[in-house]
Amino acid sequence: MAAPKPSVPAWVAQLESPPAARSKVSGVPDPLGFSPGSSGSKKKDGKPQPRKAPTTDEMETLKLKKAWEVALAPVKSLPMTAIMMYMSGNSLQIFSIMMVFMAFKNPLVGLMGTNQAFERFQTEGNSSKLFQTKLVYVAMQLVALAVGVWKINAMGLLPTTRSDWLMWEAQRNSLESAVTAL
Repeated sequence: MAAPKPSVPAWVAQLESPPAARSKVSGVPDPLGFSPGSSGSKKKDGKPQPRKAPTTDEMETLKLKKAWEVALAPVKSLPMTAIMMYMSGNSLQIFSIMMVFMAFKNPLVGLMGTNQAFERFQTEGNSSKLFQTKLVYVAMQLVALAVGVWKINAMGLLPTTRSDWLMWEAQRNSLESAVTAL
């Protein structure tokens, strides 16, 4: 007794043998800017042509553009960091302490990893131009670090008076005082 052969679902059959490509409908015009002779993406036999390799000048230009994107990346996150620090308040709470820690950690790690951030873009031809992007990157990291210093100053943790440094110096007298009510 022969077992009946299970039938294959229609979707499996369609996956195994996709429909043939349709030829161009004569009533539909080509989009603006398209010319079938200049596309060059496929040969007459339907096989795709290999892309031509970019020249060294094109590669250096592309690498330099990507290096500028890396150099300006710290400034792109700066407005959000400043808003978050402003909104966290000036009191000593866990959230504001974490924000200050991250405001110092990220620029310092970025400054120490400057050469590693740009080593994939380094070639013999663009070393002088890449030096300029490194300087901009360092400047942007210093601006991000300045936002952290601003926050510490706003929290009152930055020692800015002589009494903060000298123990025999008298502390400032407060002009007002508050007394708790019973």
